[in-house]
Amino acid sequence: QLQASGGGFVQAGDSLRLACEASGGTYSSHVMAWFRQAPGKEREFVAAIRWGSGATYYADAVKARFTISRDRAKSTLYLQMNSLEPEDTADYYCARAVRYGTTPNNFHYWGQGTEVTVSS
Repeated sequence: QLQASGGGFVQAGDSLRLACEASGGTYSSHVMAWFRQAPGKEREFVAAIRWGSGATYYADAVKARFTISRDRAKSTLYLQMNSLEPEDTADYYCARAVRYGTTPNNFHYWGQGTEVTVSS
């Protein structure tokens, strides 16, 4: 089970940190990721991390501003979002897969969304 939290309403330029608590076993072989879905748009890849090695992957739109990380002891995934823009407004979802990929179909376990709204 994945439980996401940390969303909110912020101004452009502000920061937020999302968290996703993973229960039920997240193993070194797993990949954890963040996706987002804006109203009327398809769900899109944001960032991913290999649970074991910590290797990270980012969408070009967020690469310089967002940082994905994990605390294995706490079984928690994070997304630090800096310099937020109105275009970052979306519901953010955490997800788990057995191998790396950037499409939603690659991920079989999903948390509920946490809403992020960035006002200009």
